[in-house]
Amino acid sequence: MSSLQNKEVQIQHLGTMRYKAAWDYQDALFQGIIQQKIANRDIPLEKQSLTPNYLLFCEHPHVYTLGKSGHLENLLMSQIELAEQNIDYFHINRGGDITYHGYGQVVGYPILDLDNFFTDIHRYLRLLEEMIILTLAEYGIRAGRIPQLTGVWIDYEEQINPRKICAMGVRTSRWVTMHGFALNVNTDLSYFNNIVPCGITDKAVTSMEKELGYKVAMEEVETKLIRHFADLFEAMIVTKEIS
Repeated sequence: MSSLQNKEVQIQHLGTMRYKAAWDYQDALFQGIIQQKIANRDIPLEKQSLTPNYLLFCEHPHVYTLGKSGHLENLLMSQIELAEQNIDYFHINRGGDITYHGYGQVVGYPILDLDNFFTDIHRYLRLLEEMIILTLAEYGIRAGRIPQLTGVWIDYEEQINPRKICAMGVRTSRWVTMHGFALNVNTDLSYFNNIVPCGITDKAVTSMEKELGYKVAMEEVETKLIRHFADLFEAMIVTKEIS
């Protein structure tokens, strides 16, 4: 690993964006960092340039995404039904199985060069989970992890009625990350009835609104997530508004 490290993370609020457009934008940033790392490898350290880091926030219109290790049978709708209900579907290159993105969900995509922080994918995922857990705790929601399962869960200890409140799936190459997390804030949970979420048949899905009994301000949630992200990753935050 190079001794050059850039702890600055640029926050971009993309607003409501269709999944394919956000995926393409992520991939452009992701590939740009990888190409910069490849170029740096062939020049002296003093001439190398720092690689950038991004944390994108957005909200997607209704879409189902299937990870590279997922199973299509976990989508319980036909292509005709998807079209009739104006729901997008994509088979994508992140880990994990099928999940739903939609209105009322805070979706975050960290595009990080982990050489700037630490080269440990397990630690990376655990810190993303911890960011969610700490944010939920500020609302009085007790959440945590279930062994062997990614994401963040309610009733994660006794597991009488375990339910996922945040899904995660990532891709990495040359220690650069893309994809990320989807936190159900005010999400219409009925859309999860059309899939077997993450391929898990014996556990439910929930949202902050369902747990608290009231709608939660999305921007407030994002602000708390950013604060915890900065603390956990020891990052310097800069914000860029996208017009």
